[in-house]
Amino acid sequence: METFSKVLSKTDIKKRLAVPTNYLKSLPSLNGGCSVDFKAIDAKGKVWTFKCSIRKKGHPKPVISKGWLAFVGSKKLKAGYRIRFYKENNKVSTATHVFRVQAEKEIKIFGAVLGYAPI
Repeated sequence: METFSKVLSKTDIKKRLAVPTNYLKSLPSLNGGCSVDFKAIDAKGKVWTFKCSIRKKGHPKPVISKGWLAFVGSKKLKAGYRIRFYKENNKVSTATHVFRVQAEKEIKIFGAVLGYAPI
C-alpha cells in the first residue's frame, strides 16, 4: 500500500524532505510530541532510521530530517527523482507496521519524462 510519494525538489535533497501533512496519520503516533523516529527498509533490505518532526505552533508542516541526507547521498538522489514511502502490516505481529522506502530515477528521452525506474 503506497502511503506517500513525491518528486524531489532541490530543498528535499539538500536539507530535508518536506512531507504532506496527511502523511502524519500513517506514521507512528507523535504521542503529543513534535517528532517521531521510524525505520524504513529500502529495496536492498537496508534499514534506515528517519525522524519526522512538526512545528510546535501553527500549521504542522512535517519534515523528515534525521537520516534523510544519508539516504540521499547513498542513493545519489537528484531533484526530479521520486521518493515513495509505503506502510505495510508486519507479518510477524499485527500490532505493528513496517515502512518501506523506494527511490526512483527519472526516465527521460529527448528531455521528456517518460516515467520512473527504481534505484
